[in-house]
Amino acid sequence: MLAAEAVEQKGGLFDVNATLPIMAVQFIVFVAVLNVIFFKPLSKAIDDRDDYVRGQIVGAKERLEKAEIIVKQYEQELSTARKATQNVLATAQAQANKIRNERIDAATAEARAKVASARAEIEKQKQDATASLDAEVESLSRQVLEKLLGNLVRS
Repeated sequence: MLAAEAVEQKGGLFDVNATLPIMAVQFIVFVAVLNVIFFKPLSKAIDDRDDYVRGQIVGAKERLEKAEIIVKQYEQELSTARKATQNVLATAQAQANKIRNERIDAATAEARAKVASARAEIEKQKQDATASLDAEVESLSRQVLEKLLGNLVRS
C-alpha cells in the first residue's frame, strides 16, 4: 500500500518531471512554426492589403480633387460660354430689331409716297375733270344761248 500511496503522491495534478519541459519546448516550437508558416504570411498579407487600401484611398482622393478642379473649370467655361451666347443673342436681336425698324420705316415712307402720289393723281384727275366739265358746260351754255338767242333773233 505504501507503493500505491507513493504513486499517488507522485502522480498529482502538477507532477514536475521531464514531460513538462518537453511539452513547453514543443509548444514554443509549435508557436515558432506557426509564426513562420501562418502568422507572418497572414500578417504580411493583411499589411499588404492595408497598404493597398490606403494607396487606393489616397489615389481616389487625388482623382476626386482633380475631378473637382476639372468640374470647376468646366463650370467656369460653361458660364463664360453662356454669357457669350447671351451677348451674341442680344446683339443679334438688336440688329434684327434695327433691320426690322429700318424696313418698317422704309415701307411706311414708301406707303406715304404712294399715298401722296395717288392724292396728287386724284387731284390732277379732279382738275382735269373739272376743266373738262367747265368746257362742256360752257359749250352747252353756248348752245342753249344760241338756241334761245337764235330763236329770238329768228323770230
